Amino acid sequence: MENQKQQQALDTATFLRVRKWYLLALAMIALTIIVAQILIQQHLNLQLNDSRVINVAGRQRAFSQKLVKEVLLFGNTEPASKAREKIQNNLKQTLFVWKTSHSGLQNGNDSIGLPKETNKVIMKLFADLNPHHKAMVNAAEIILKERMDEDISPLAYETQLEVLLANESVFLNKMDAIVNEYDALSKEKLQKLKFKEYLLLALSLLILFLEVVFIFRPLSIQIRETISKLIQSQIKSENRASEVKRLFKEKERSLQQLQELNFVIDNAALFASIRKNGTVVFISKKFLNLLGITEIQWNVPLSEILTDDAGQQQYLREILTSKRKSIRNEEIEIRTKTEKPLWLDMSIIPMHHSSLEQSVLILCSDITERKKNQLKIEELTKQNYEERMQQKQLQASQIVEGQEEERKRIAKDIHDGIGQMLTALKFNIESINPDQKEKTKEKIAYLKTLASDLIKGVRTATFNLTPPELEDHGIFPALQKMTNELSKLTGKNILFENKAETHIRFDSLAETNIYRVTQEAVNNAIKYAEANYILVSINHVDGLLSVVIDDDGEGFDASILEKVVKHNSEGGMGIFFMKERTNYINGRLFINSIPGEGTRVTINYRVDESVLQTTN
Repeated sequence: MENQKQQQALDTATFLRVRKWYLLALAMIALTIIVAQILIQQHLNLQLNDSRVINVAGRQRAFSQKLVKEVLLFGNTEPASKAREKIQNNLKQTLFVWKTSHSGLQNGNDSIGLPKETNKVIMKLFADLNPHHKAMVNAAEIILKERMDEDISPLAYETQLEVLLANESVFLNKMDAIVNEYDALSKEKLQKLKFKEYLLLALSLLILFLEVVFIFRPLSIQIRETISKLIQSQIKSENRASEVKRLFKEKERSLQQLQELNFVIDNAALFASIRKNGTVVFISKKFLNLLGITEIQWNVPLSEILTDDAGQQQYLREILTSKRKSIRNEEIEIRTKTEKPLWLDMSIIPMHHSSLEQSVLILCSDITERKKNQLKIEELTKQNYEERMQQKQLQASQIVEGQEEERKRIAKDIHDGIGQMLTALKFNIESINPDQKEKTKEKIAYLKTLASDLIKGVRTATFNLTPPELEDHGIFPALQKMTNELSKLTGKNILFENKAETHIRFDSLAETNIYRVTQEAVNNAIKYAEANYILVSINHVDGLLSVVIDDDGEGFDASILEKVVKHNSEGGMGIFFMKERTNYINGRLFINSIPGEGTRVTINYRVDESVLQTTN
């Protein structure tokens, strides 16, 4: 007994020691990971802001040239003409965007995602640039007649045009200097982040090394000694769990045995009269026959005549003897003295006599058959519900299976592609010897090529997951990008044709599902139909968005399409998900195919005109 207590104390001490050091090591690793993630996320946010700022700053140069071009067009058109009015509107829009972006680059603008500039060097460059920008703005505003009531004279136009042309080249040169400064600051931030990540990596590796040396190795011997006792404890726990499971099954069996079915009897009109204390004054013969009673003792409570069940008697006694002035209706289930179950529709009617003594009239109807029919309806409803639930479970399992297959595919792509390249990159970096300059140069050149391949692999993987064009620019550029990428990767003729007159943004959920269905159709044409020519065309007419995928593949018999989906083959799962995605956005999917002549997949989606967004 004393030895067992000592062993338990040793196990407790070992566990506490393992937990303390292990939690400490995990906390240190988690801390380094969290710090690394915070630094990375902060840098990514800064990179997003820097990218947006550089993009807007670069766009300023193009807008300055566009402004001068539109001023020249403005002067070359006839006054009061429609062409001049259109150019004037474009010039106003260009001037507004140019001014807003120029101000946002310095003072910040949340509407276009620009932070306030705090760098003194850049602000000094902007201070040198502002006079030229202001001069060009003033000249454009004078030409637009914002300061003049009448049309501008040719002489004034030429004067302001000379101001624009004189300041344009200076503006472009100074704006180039600002963009270059933005780029230099971004690279400097990236170098700092790299250095911090290397330090965190070294710290993590050091923590792992110390954990192996000072925790796992010394404690492995003690843990090995306690394994046998832990196994014995596990066996005892399993035996106890089996016993609990057996008791639970017995309890379920007992509950099932307590459930009983009701039996049907003929409906009948029944009545009885009782005193205010619940004792019987009169009861009809039909009532007695229904209850299976031949003789009764008068002046006994009606509750005792109706049933021998104590609980039912108590309930009946309460509703029959309670004082009330209005009629009360109750549907009551009873079990008679002959153990026959009955459902009674009971109306309790208070009766007042001249003697001021109250009596109660009981009118009943046998509704056992109606309750039976209700039970059948409930069973049928439950059966239908269970069938629907089984169908939903089947669909859910298919969806989960599809998701798992997609995860496996992504994991395989990352492991076979990006993972192998990262391993090669690591080994090549480790093998670099600074003393061997020639080999070092060769390895660095190879590392550059390998890094480029790695970046391409990452971009391909991220493109397959969620293409950035879909979120940023919509379904039209996303489909064009997809066809171009697949054409490069497969070497097949995969073309995109945009028949829509304008570039329109739709609901993001609809765009995502239409893109995925189109992607699945193109992949099916490549993988199963062995098509060499695939055409993806998109059109938007009268509120109907239509995407058509034509291929010159082998085709198939359309009559077996439902069988393929029903048996959950690999191709059938793809078609199943295509239909599910199309139905989810209230769209329609049509698949037409002729063996040997190719396949056409059509996706139709009715667009809500109130949420459309037209983009340039």
